[in-house]
Amino acid sequence: MRLRDKVALITGAAGGMGRATAETFAREGATVVLADIDDSLGTAAVEEIQAAGGQAQYLHLDVTDETSWVAAINGVLDTFGRLDVLANNAGISGTFASDLTSTAYFDQLMLVNAKGVFLGIKHGAAAMARSGGGSIVNLSSISASIGQLGVHLGYGASKAAVKAMTTTASVHHAEHGVRVNAVAPGMLPPMRTSRGSADPVWRAKQIDGVPMKRAGEVHEVADAVLFFASDESSYVTGVELLVDGGLTAV
Repeated sequence: MRLRDKVALITGAAGGMGRATAETFAREGATVVLADIDDSLGTAAVEEIQAAGGQAQYLHLDVTDETSWVAAINGVLDTFGRLDVLANNAGISGTFASDLTSTAYFDQLMLVNAKGVFLGIKHGAAAMARSGGGSIVNLSSISASIGQLGVHLGYGASKAAVKAMTTTASVHHAEHGVRVNAVAPGMLPPMRTSRGSADPVWRAKQIDGVPMKRAGEVHEVADAVLFFASDESSYVTGVELLVDGGLTAV
């Protein structure tokens, strides 16, 4: 098992990529803490992982609130004595609002997608340093690097911030044994917060531009996160891995 005896905290883990990552980590031997603001879905995800023989528990976490982060990290340390892996997965879609120039939505995107990751790195890296090191994996997006019709301006900006924080944090924390990498998905199934990108017509146009001519699956992203979380990537830090079916290679 690739994560045997490791303790992993995953944000936004009640559904989608976060839940797929939690299930993958549990199968690979990790004790998984699923964090989210949707307590019902999060608890249900934990119960399914436990029913399959995995070790998991649920934790309520608002990634935009620093007090909530401090409580979450302290809770993990008090319960398990260490934190080995943090997957900063929580985020909101760039098509949540129909008004693609909404200032209020720009602020919300930056708050959840960028500040949430910043707080995770800040408190997660400190906890890992105290226990000898670990791996932080941030979820970025191809939107950090390319323009996309129908996507709010703030989404690409928020994910570009994640990309930049990943490289900077990798340098800041390397001497403490903490690796920081990012996974940048392309077209995937709609997020819980997706509206415009859940439209079949919009999706068909986007997928037509993907060389592999299909959307990705959440487990394919989870497998990429697993690589960074495991010791197989022990000499890899500051890297962004694209999981996009070749879209950005066109």
